[in-house]
Amino acid sequence: MQRADSRDSLWGIVREWRRQGHIIALVPTMGNLHAGHLALVKAARASADRVVTSIYVNPTQFGQGEDFGRYPRTLEQDLRKLDAEGCDLAFVPDEATMYPFEGDEAVRVRAAPALASVLEGEHRPGHFDGVVTVVARLFNLVGPDVAVFGEKDYQQLLVIRRLAEDMGYPLRILPVPTVRESGGLAMSSRNQYLGDEDRSAALQLNGVLREAVERLASGVGRERVERDAVARLESAGFKVDYVAVRRAENLAIPGGGESELRVLAAARCGNTRLIDNLSTK
Repeated sequence: MQRADSRDSLWGIVREWRRQGHIIALVPTMGNLHAGHLALVKAARASADRVVTSIYVNPTQFGQGEDFGRYPRTLEQDLRKLDAEGCDLAFVPDEATMYPFEGDEAVRVRAAPALASVLEGEHRPGHFDGVVTVVARLFNLVGPDVAVFGEKDYQQLLVIRRLAEDMGYPLRILPVPTVRESGGLAMSSRNQYLGDEDRSAALQLNGVLREAVERLASGVGRERVERDAVARLESAGFKVDYVAVRRAENLAIPGGGESELRVLAAARCGNTRLIDNLSTK
């Protein structure tokens, strides 16, 4: 596996791949890689001739008081995992490479408000603007044919898909189903913040979502399903930001009789904020 730290070194490698006619896939990550990330790399490998995985903890998507400073950074371990998974190139930029200009001198991208201002956007203002800003930069730098994202961050997936469609990036967004730990907990780098007691409680999040999906299928109304799911999580000790039943296509509030829905949730278990979602299909 090759490694590039600068724009020039990245461009030199990608330019040669292009000359050879290779299809290139990009897997953007913030490192601290687990099996969920490696599933993205595996999907990329199946969809392209060459795979680029970026490792960059992006400061613009963290709000004030969030965990940017303590976000786990495990670069050498990550590189070994990527090499073993068959990644062709690890792109490991520093901040000056990703953001050559600072503050008001830097170009920023705004996420589509209709998608980005609800759910996660309501509780993390500006988060998705930071996401699309760094993802747009990665698309520009790598120029991939395929970009791979996990369904665990479902709202993020929709926001990035809109970015690609609206801005005319000539690439395909490839979604990959959520990878889960035994017991159903969605894999996340933040799971390591959970103590033993909190981890046991955290397993209930997926169970509550599965029950919500079953109740929707049995004809229980959306608002009642949401209220009851919040109550169940709160009784289990969670501090709930939201449980929401939304249209899978665009996160709009669904009307009656719709079947392509997502049940999405965000809640704190102890000091760890967890997100998860399930499809109703």
